[in-house]
Amino acid sequence: MSDSINEERRSVDLQGRALAVVQETRKVIIGKDDVIAKVLLAILSRGHILLEDVPGVGKTTMAVTLASAMNLHYNRIQFTPEVMPADVVGYSVIDKSTGALSFKPGAALCNLLLVDEINRASSKTQSSLLEAMEENAVTVDGVTHRIEPPYTVIATQNPVGSAGTQLLPESQLDRFMVRLSLGYPAMEDEVSMLKRRGGENPLEFVRHVADARHIREMQKEAEAVYADDDIYAYIAQIAKATREDARLHTGASPRASLALLSMSRSAAWLAGRDYIVPKDIDTVILDVLEHRIAMNPRASAEGETVRDVITDIVKKTPRPQIIQKKTGALHRSLGA
Repeated sequence: MSDSINEERRSVDLQGRALAVVQETRKVIIGKDDVIAKVLLAILSRGHILLEDVPGVGKTTMAVTLASAMNLHYNRIQFTPEVMPADVVGYSVIDKSTGALSFKPGAALCNLLLVDEINRASSKTQSSLLEAMEENAVTVDGVTHRIEPPYTVIATQNPVGSAGTQLLPESQLDRFMVRLSLGYPAMEDEVSMLKRRGGENPLEFVRHVADARHIREMQKEAEAVYADDDIYAYIAQIAKATREDARLHTGASPRASLALLSMSRSAAWLAGRDYIVPKDIDTVILDVLEHRIAMNPRASAEGETVRDVITDIVKKTPRPQIIQKKTGALHRSLGA
């Protein structure tokens, strides 16, 4: 009995710390609570984030603030055509004292890596980053170096202007769990931001409310969130519908289905539940699927967007109704 109580208290403490991370980040990034929460959900899901935004809206500041609130080892690298794979993964040099090779870690070896303008580097450099993202490790001169978890990459790209860029192919876009956009602030939020920046840096007031150990424990708890069989079927039905819809050229991959499940689990956990309900899927589905799906040219010409198609598919797919009784037992019924 006492073990169960202690386990519950630990879970409540972790959820409190996760919410505190959002609160600390709000001190600096104003009016973007939804984006902050979804970045945290991706971190809890062991995923990576693609931020597609115009310059100057706070992408770097958000990454720095999150790293500070979670007390994580943070690196930033600006991708340009001159950046080499060794800058990302590291390189070996000869140690003069021993004659042996000594590994010098690259930017990727940290807990939270911000990659600015990922589409401005060469394909070779982009690919070197993908190994770190997929394997949580880098290989240099045949030696594999593990990256200490938690590990998250936040990559940015500018949707305005394509001169000197290498667009990420669909296979690489699929490696990002979510694509998000901060966007311009609302006028009242921008006014608040201007007032707060009067001679002080709000980053100085961000507290460490968690650490790497806490994040790893949060990730384990989120992974343990229960998914009913009807939830699995619901996600699979949505993925199948994207592959069969004539308006779409490319549907959701199995990796997309796994990402949607993981993000939904994290959304449920952050909401204080140990089971998924359909609204958890609703919260994240566009962010998980939109960048992985390609429109049929004819449908695009007629003015439809990927977002429109996903929304339409979700409306047409029968939703599972998850009901929790006072006993905590889960019951389900399939409804329209």
